[in-house]
Amino acid sequence: MTPAINLAKQRGLDYELHEYIHDEHAPSYGLEAAEKLGVEAARIFKTLVVATESGTLAVAIVPVATTLNVKKMAKALACKKVKMADPKQVERSSGYVLGGVSPLGQKKCLTTVIDLSAQDKVTIYVSAGRRGLEIELSPQQLATTLNARFADIADR
Repeated sequence: MTPAINLAKQRGLDYELHEYIHDEHAPSYGLEAAEKLGVEAARIFKTLVVATESGTLAVAIVPVATTLNVKKMAKALACKKVKMADPKQVERSSGYVLGGVSPLGQKKCLTTVIDLSAQDKVTIYVSAGRRGLEIELSPQQLATTLNARFADIADR
């Protein structure tokens, strides 16, 4: 069990787990998940951690086939600038290894923004806390659980 799964169980979320054999040579964890699970990439979301100009960390959840627009993310956070957080800082803050960072069950509760495109989906997939394990749930349930908000933060 990962902290993400434990939190989903504890909160009584309506979710489904999907497991696949992770290829350590895969160029993109998210696109690998889409391919191996046979799910359109637009439903698989990656969890990214950013740092504001003051050093505060925040979480961005965007479709795996897109990139995070840091200007849009800064606007969503009402700050001047954000940049991708240092990988070691991400692992310390979240408790997860890169490629397996789940938005659920992180060590520290961070401000979270989910890309608007998630609202168009009945369910989305996010990491369940380790490479090769995804959790499928409704975007509204994810947002409520994380106290997250939706905003246009991805470049398509």
